[in-house]
Amino acid sequence: MKTRRNVVVQSMVLLGLMTATAVQAAEWNGIEVSGYGRSGDYASPAGMPRGGYTLGGDTQKFRLGNEGDHGGELGLGKTVEMSGGKKLHLFYMPSTWGGQYSTAQAYVAVTGLDFAPEAKVWAGQRRLRLQEVHIVDRFMLDYGDNLGAGVTDYNLGFAKLGLGVFSSGTVDNSGKAANNAHRVNLDLSEIRVNPGGALRVLASMVRGNFQMGAQGLGLSLAHTQSDFLVAGLSNTFYLQTASGHAAIGGQFRAMGDVATGGVEQAGAHSWRIADAINWQRGAFGGQALAAYQTARVDGGVNNGLVTRDVSLGGRVSYAMNQNFKLLSEAGVTSRSIDGQAVQRLNKFTFAPTLALEPEFWSRPELRFYVTRANWNSAVANSGGFGLTGNTSSTIAGIQLEAWW
Repeated sequence: MKTRRNVVVQSMVLLGLMTATAVQAAEWNGIEVSGYGRSGDYASPAGMPRGGYTLGGDTQKFRLGNEGDHGGELGLGKTVEMSGGKKLHLFYMPSTWGGQYSTAQAYVAVTGLDFAPEAKVWAGQRRLRLQEVHIVDRFMLDYGDNLGAGVTDYNLGFAKLGLGVFSSGTVDNSGKAANNAHRVNLDLSEIRVNPGGALRVLASMVRGNFQMGAQGLGLSLAHTQSDFLVAGLSNTFYLQTASGHAAIGGQFRAMGDVATGGVEQAGAHSWRIADAINWQRGAFGGQALAAYQTARVDGGVNNGLVTRDVSLGGRVSYAMNQNFKLLSEAGVTSRSIDGQAVQRLNKFTFAPTLALEPEFWSRPELRFYVTRANWNSAVANSGGFGLTGNTSSTIAGIQLEAWW
């Protein structure tokens, strides 16, 4: 029988082999290879989790030294040349997390059409993840992951257009009864509004038959400014809102129903204002985030209750030399729910790191970390990791993260 440690070691070896292959080439026998993976060994006090210390908000899981899991995704793509300069793209990405296997992406696309040579017309299950804030593992704009069809990168002259129409199903659950929900997303990007600045607009509309809650609309504005204040610093400001069963990032929200085996859930009215910065100046790089988000539940036993989430934190990277970096990350978060005490959680991580390149975004990284998390009595009384009665935890581990 395999021990937990043996499984971890084997998964790290596998990730190492995948990383080595990815570094050497992104193509193998005519197959385009991409992917992401992380694994490691983690330790925590008895009865306490090895990661996942968060109050539950979209932007509240500061992830460095706080993941405590294993998994990966492997993308396999093939491009076929067609007549007239057109190209057919085939892509499949299986995924495994926590021992569960699923299909992350499976789609076909065509490029090089006469009326839109730059555009990609696609059908299937495709991720359309936009505007990543990596330190909290969140794509602030995100309208993929469901079965659908659409077009991306259609050149309008003043902007690039993306349009998608989706059902609520996926490849893995396509054999189940549908809950008859559909979503339309409109994405306008690269709108040049000022020197060095670009605006992105994502709109969404959700329609369907729901046991609880209403149809939904969503709108997100994201303005990115390069060389903000100083050279090498990029700033993105977000203003987002959504209602009903439209999620604030662009996907479906609270789709539980009898047909798909979920729990009856209501939609919500949500707002988010956030600002994220990224920088790399010499050996010093990093990312930081400030965010405030509210959600008012519309229906069910929690009808009218408002949740308010606050996040403030960042990760910094300093390269001591070409292959050794010092990483540190700090996050301060709070959650306030009407009629309940305010929850507060603080988290700090220090991680000496081996890497192939010195920059903040370079991967793979092999990290040796120590994380300290503490929280108030309101968290301890709310359940989850607070059920032990503790108000703090120190975890340590070694983790390999790779993408290509």
